Amino acid sequence: MHRWSRLFVPTLREAPADAEVPSHKFLVRAGYIRQLGTGIYSYLFLGQRSINKIVGIVREEMDKIGQEFLLPTIHPAEVWQESGRWTTMGQNMFRLQDRKGAWLCLGMTHEEIMTSIARNELRSYKQLPQIWYQIQTKFRDEPRPKSGLLRVRQFIMKDSYSFDIDAAGLDKSYDLHDQAYRAIFTRCGLQFVAVEADSGSMGGSQSQEFMVYTDAGEDFIVSCVKCHYAANLEKATSRLAPVKELELTGDGKPELVHTPGTAAIADVAKFFGISEAQDIKCVAYMAERKTAKDEPSWYPVVVFLRGDHQVNETKLLGLIGTSDLRPMQAEELEQYIHGPAGYLGPIGLTPAKSVGSDGVTVVLDRALEGRQNMVCGANKLDYHYRNVTPGRDFTWTVAADVRNVLEGEGCPQCGQPLKVAKAVEIGHIFKLGYKYSESMGARVLDQNGKEVTPIMGSYGIGIERILTACIEQNHDANGFWLPRSIAPFDVVVTITNAADANLVATGERVAADLEAAGFDVLLDDRDERAGVKFKDADLIGIPYRVTIGKKAAEGKVELVARGTASSEDVQIGEIVAALQNTAVAV
Repeated sequence: MHRWSRLFVPTLREAPADAEVPSHKFLVRAGYIRQLGTGIYSYLFLGQRSINKIVGIVREEMDKIGQEFLLPTIHPAEVWQESGRWTTMGQNMFRLQDRKGAWLCLGMTHEEIMTSIARNELRSYKQLPQIWYQIQTKFRDEPRPKSGLLRVRQFIMKDSYSFDIDAAGLDKSYDLHDQAYRAIFTRCGLQFVAVEADSGSMGGSQSQEFMVYTDAGEDFIVSCVKCHYAANLEKATSRLAPVKELELTGDGKPELVHTPGTAAIADVAKFFGISEAQDIKCVAYMAERKTAKDEPSWYPVVVFLRGDHQVNETKLLGLIGTSDLRPMQAEELEQYIHGPAGYLGPIGLTPAKSVGSDGVTVVLDRALEGRQNMVCGANKLDYHYRNVTPGRDFTWTVAADVRNVLEGEGCPQCGQPLKVAKAVEIGHIFKLGYKYSESMGARVLDQNGKEVTPIMGSYGIGIERILTACIEQNHDANGFWLPRSIAPFDVVVTITNAADANLVATGERVAADLEAAGFDVLLDDRDERAGVKFKDADLIGIPYRVTIGKKAAEGKVELVARGTASSEDVQIGEIVAALQNTAVAV
């Protein structure tokens, strides 16, 4: 057993001033972590014990489907240049030069490294499928580190990679990871949801995130309680209720209206006496285009959508196939749209024939398809048009869903109202396809002796995020509690008075009996007041407490379940069985 009096458990009564979310506050207060620098943390004794237990669960489940590797964290630039991500990762990647001037980076993920092994070692379809995984430190130059371990610059990840001969094989590898992830998160005591997701810089045809609902999250999940539809906001769609169209005025053609001081959507709606859904909003961007010399150039992209909708920039980035966007500046608005901010509109624009080609790439959100008699900016200060119908009065380069889903809109599957809530990502699985194996030249011979490219998958779990997500789900004003599977200890045996030899002897005996029965025991033998010990026990995440107090003279101890705050008096000789029953029930 471990004796608290001999351990380094630096608990704090107050959280650091910069801690905003519960997991950050309690990880610091409970002595799990200490900050070394911005987004860089040291894991102390209790924190490392929990991390080790999480890693153990992940390893057990991954060993059922794959083989564990350990790859370097420092990579030569060349391997990332082969895939093209040396450039596209931008400032998120830590780069450095060695003494000879060669460029290297700190690994933020290992697709390229695994693919380099595969292309050098795999020769035949007989060697496939392969699933390789590692549990390794990653580095990311996070621009806004915050929320403790949720947004950091150094973190531990379980990342795995599959290589298959065809898409059917990839489906099997993907499903194996889906099952393994569900087992891992269930064993870690998490309440989670699997959602459709955007593949982002990873690329690929399909991806799925595993999310935990919490106000500390920075992702938004759209879900339906009735049919269990769930998707990240970056991927979610919805059914829209019909919008009543406006009555035509004049000859029914676009009519120029003087609208002084109505640059905001709300002001336009008030001026015309309409809803924001009857107005056409314009959002203007410059999109980055990579040239042959990897020097960025920018081209104009204009999005038109309903006045009550917002552009989902992740959807837009995926649609136009670029890595970066920025808002148009005033001079660019005049150059490309010939109008001022607040009064931009589609009439008179000549859309590019294809995305990124000469002209302005005009994107129409699908919610505007089929609409009639709307209001829009006239590209002239203090003027708007009414009687505007998409398709009749203006055209576009491409129509697509590029908006954020709003709470209360209809589920795309069953039509019931959708909910939108914050969540944190704990795992992500991708069907990468041929992005890396093709660009890096991985080849094997198929059954006919023909050279083919293996198809790949990539699968990640944030180790620390499992811990933080558990704390976000299981805390109160006094601290937090972890499931036994990942808690630093199963039970703390608290001796209320270390000066009482009888209580000390009873505590020692109870702790020894529990340890012999297989429990991970922390004996609080400190010479502290009982109140201090109780506060610390409530704070540090241990799921059960056995209190050795005055009733020990009657042969009884108190068993407390931290998560429910329930307690019961138990005969000393029955405490092992009582805790076994309680732990199994939970």
